[in-house]
Amino acid sequence: MPLTRKPQGPTPTAGAADYDTAAAGLRSTETDVRWRSARVLGAFAHAVAPLGAAAATEADARVREAIFTSLARIGSPDSVTALLPHVRSDDAARRTAAMDALKAMPQVLSVAIARLLKDGDADVRVLACDLARELPSGDATALLAVPLESDPEVNVCAAAVDVIADVGSAEALEPLRRCALRFPGQPFLEFAIRVACDRIGAQAPSRG
Repeated sequence: MPLTRKPQGPTPTAGAADYDTAAAGLRSTETDVRWRSARVLGAFAHAVAPLGAAAATEADARVREAIFTSLARIGSPDSVTALLPHVRSDDAARRTAAMDALKAMPQVLSVAIARLLKDGDADVRVLACDLARELPSGDATALLAVPLESDPEVNVCAAAVDVIADVGSAEALEPLRRCALRFPGQPFLEFAIRVACDRIGAQAPSRG
């Protein structure tokens, strides 16, 4: 289930006692207790550590979604750190939920993408490219120029080209051309880059 940018329902009343109870509740054997505790902890900026620890072992999808939603509600760089391991998960549902949580944190999304673009797993770097669709054109272009210029995997570059074709600015044109030179004999990439350059050239004046 996708995360929403704004938590639904009333905001729990937050106090020191609530924090202590909720932090302990994350370790409960009762699913509903863990779910309620995860929701309460979203009101505390310093709750990333217990939420992150709980996310690492939580098997129930509903509780995990509540944890991720609270991490997104806190929306700090520490939240990004807590979510990044789940983007690397082999569990598609966990991975998608973590991606949704990152998308719900526009104030730190650029930081998350920059870190994911350096990941050793090419599949994770492909996911990072797709996340850049959520950013303003200039920010997306600056981030995606990095894999265009230096990523050794053609599939990662192709993912960056695909996103830049949709959201990129004119500053992407030179990195796109240099990317084509780095991968000679890749007709699908050459075609994608040509399409991206044509599209950016046609639309750049209207993009911010």
